[in-house]
Amino acid sequence: MPSVIALDAMGSERAPKPEIEGAIQAARQYGVRVLLIGPEATLKAELDRHRAALRLPIEIVHASEYITMDDKVEAVRAKRDSSMRVGLRMVREGQAAGFVTAGNTGAAMATAKVVLGTVAGVDRPALAAVFPTAPGPAAMLLDVGANVDCEPHNLEQFAVMGDIYFRAMFGDMFGKRSGTPGPRVGLLSIGEEEAKGNQLTREAFQLLKQLPLNFIGNVEGGDLYNGKVDVIVADGFVGNVALKISEGVANLVRAALKESLKATITSQVGALLSRSAFIDFKKRLDHTEYGGAPLLGLKGVCIITHGSSNANAMKNAVRVAAEFAKRGINDSIERGLAALKPAAVEPEVASTT
Repeated sequence: MPSVIALDAMGSERAPKPEIEGAIQAARQYGVRVLLIGPEATLKAELDRHRAALRLPIEIVHASEYITMDDKVEAVRAKRDSSMRVGLRMVREGQAAGFVTAGNTGAAMATAKVVLGTVAGVDRPALAAVFPTAPGPAAMLLDVGANVDCEPHNLEQFAVMGDIYFRAMFGDMFGKRSGTPGPRVGLLSIGEEEAKGNQLTREAFQLLKQLPLNFIGNVEGGDLYNGKVDVIVADGFVGNVALKISEGVANLVRAALKESLKATITSQVGALLSRSAFIDFKKRLDHTEYGGAPLLGLKGVCIITHGSSNANAMKNAVRVAAEFAKRGINDSIERGLAALKPAAVEPEVASTT
């Protein structure tokens, strides 16, 4: 039976066009059943423009409201029939295996906590972003924006959740890497020495080095892409800045390379001969290929992607949601935290509304 994924069709800056096109691609390529959440008339008008959708497992679920990028977090409670709340309720009630949105990150996190609740031992869910490294295939950074202000024990929980998620998604890497017991976990700071950093990172360091993880200590910004570390832990403010800078640099590299290849006849001929290599290069740097960032620590699957997402990003976010649900990663996180701290914080009770 195919996975069922609820997709907030009104979340992105250009909604519902990229959501619907992404849903069509996901349903066609991955056999996923996609539930498009939003105002029925608006979604039907856009969906009717795509004849291919008639033969695919795509349905519209009506939601009379949606949360905009400009809405304050208070809109979470005011808009009780928003596409976010309706989609997350479907996950809670077992009608969908996961939820995807390109909408307001703060609102998505607040709604997910209210509707789904968090697993035992998690105070704050964390957004985990996957990105390419020089040796390949990927590394993970969390938190990348869900929690601007953090306490040391939050970073401790992020490390455990990141380790479990990385194992689930890239576990086959360790069989090829001799002498590595598991994902290499690092704490993002301004120097490798234990005493470097601010009060948060220094206190978090003491907690992380006591965990039964492959903790390699502090790592610096330059280590994100060199393959030295697999899971990088940071508070949401630093993590988000690091991610956005990285995406900006990737865009610059692509644009500069494209411009250089057009500069002379010789470079144009060289580009033509190396076309497949350049296509692969562009794909590795394209954040839309990695789908969205899962909100780790919830009692349910919630994937958040860029507000500027295109159809390819939405397609891959749906794929990530289906894989996340299939692998039972939330259950693994709950077991991992329970084994680490038997007296963990009690889970929040999900709302019944």
